[in-house]
Amino acid sequence: MAGMFIICLNGDREHLQFAAMAASVAAVSGTDVQVFLSMNAFPHFIKGHSKQAPVSGVLGKKMEEHKVPEFFNIFEQAVELGDAKIWACSMAMDVMGVKEDELEPIVAGAMGLTKFFSDAEGGQILTF
Repeated sequence: MAGMFIICLNGDREHLQFAAMAASVAAVSGTDVQVFLSMNAFPHFIKGHSKQAPVSGVLGKKMEEHKVPEFFNIFEQAVELGDAKIWACSMAMDVMGVKEDELEPIVAGAMGLTKFFSDAEGGQILTF
């Protein structure tokens, strides 16, 4: 399967923001986009968890000051307008005791890293 495969590990705003922008631009341009959420990026996609990621630097602070759309809204657009697929790491779900019905609706479901890498064979992988 060719396309763009994005792995989100870091939970700060700057990393999530750029991952969301890459996913959105690629998806609305007709590229198949798959996003894999794990580590500190994963909790932002659990129902009831804050969608405001902490900033880690000057650019994150400037994005807040300029009211740049939040990463979560941009991921929503990637799913709605470009048919991107967002997957939650099954290991992260197990570790945190999260069930699939606790995930935000933009998350397609759970997936293991092995399956994600298998699907990504021949595609472009970006890690944030």
